[in-house]
Amino acid sequence: MEHDPPVEAAAAVGVEKLRAWWAHRQWLDRPHPGAPAAEVLAATGWARSVGGAAPYLGLFARAGLGRAAVDAAVARLDVHELPSARGCTYVLPAPDFALGLAVGAAAPAGELAAAEKHLGVGRDEVEKLCLAVERVLSPDEPLDPAAIRDAVGDAVRPLGEAGRKRGLTTTLPLALGLMQSRGRIRRVPVNGRLDQQRYGYVGWDQPVAGDAVDLARRYFSWAGPATLKHFRWFSGFTAATARRAVAEAGPVPVAPGSEFLLPPELAEEFAGFTAPRTPHYTLLAGIDGIHLLHRDLPRLLDPADAARPLPAGRAGRSFGSEADPQTHVVLDRGRIVGLWEYDTERAEIVLLPFVPLDDALREAVARTEAFVREELGDARGFSLDSPRSRAPKVAALRAAAATGGAGRTGGPGGTGGTGVPGRTRG
Repeated sequence: MEHDPPVEAAAAVGVEKLRAWWAHRQWLDRPHPGAPAAEVLAATGWARSVGGAAPYLGLFARAGLGRAAVDAAVARLDVHELPSARGCTYVLPAPDFALGLAVGAAAPAGELAAAEKHLGVGRDEVEKLCLAVERVLSPDEPLDPAAIRDAVGDAVRPLGEAGRKRGLTTTLPLALGLMQSRGRIRRVPVNGRLDQQRYGYVGWDQPVAGDAVDLARRYFSWAGPATLKHFRWFSGFTAATARRAVAEAGPVPVAPGSEFLLPPELAEEFAGFTAPRTPHYTLLAGIDGIHLLHRDLPRLLDPADAARPLPAGRAGRSFGSEADPQTHVVLDRGRIVGLWEYDTERAEIVLLPFVPLDDALREAVARTEAFVREELGDARGFSLDSPRSRAPKVAALRAAAATGGAGRTGGPGGTGGTGVPGRTRG
């Protein structure tokens, strides 16, 4: 069955309604103070983690959770960072550990198959290494990869120059990847924080269970209305597997013939939903679930904002032409209404708004700025992000704001060229 292109299909339903609904289902339209991290993630979806601040920013925006509360939930295994959808790392609630591991298992298996083909690594060799690793790990005292290599000795084999060219210097990462996907080991952040990528490993006994249909049911409860294409992106499944899973999960079109689907138990609520008239601003990471569950950036942008040049971006590139935001974002009722980064030197958020700077937006910025400054120290986008590498973006955002960049495209959302100063406190 042929469907309208996503933009046309969204217009048929109502773009403002869709955006506001997505924000509503993502807990981004109202505060949920004190909700546990596991409850937030179960309701709004797994949080992508790449060694940056995204999980902390997302949980703070949705439930006001501070870093100590999130880190305590990680320590208790109420939530945990696991390789899951597409083999990528997400922070999951405990009831989803088994499913997350199950749907992510194809990635380490594929890495082993590639190592067999290109590097002459035998499957039996890696399985024996898995057994050796399991013998040296305890459930309580983490060992980092160097300590594991020392403990298992010759069971780890260097892969030489050919391995280095493929990003695999020894056989140990292959074994660790397989063992994680099987629930036999888990990674523990060395300082208990999610915004870094230094880990030790401990033994684990986590069941692995669930299938594509289970993931589809969860996905559409988090992300619906969404399309089959959106689900394929998130899951990494083949077209046939994704189509079969969606058919069995049973989401229904939001309107006759629409490719946008949502769970039938939400259909009546969606039909009666209206977009709030009052702005509600939240500052989020660029890879927050409001974007990354669909990875369809134009759906969150007004056309004038999609045409904006990227701060410190490549010449000729516009915001809406990117697959992902290149900075952190400000959201209002499902629409991206600004960009931001954190300047560690001045301990402040640098903001480029697409809308007039009112008291509500100032308060949202000040609240997030205090959280980053006092609890995180920085708001890295990913593990290799640093104040130095981020400096050109910070400078570009500050310059655009100071010269009225927020209003250059005109229209109802513009600031009339007034701009805003980089300093947002007070």
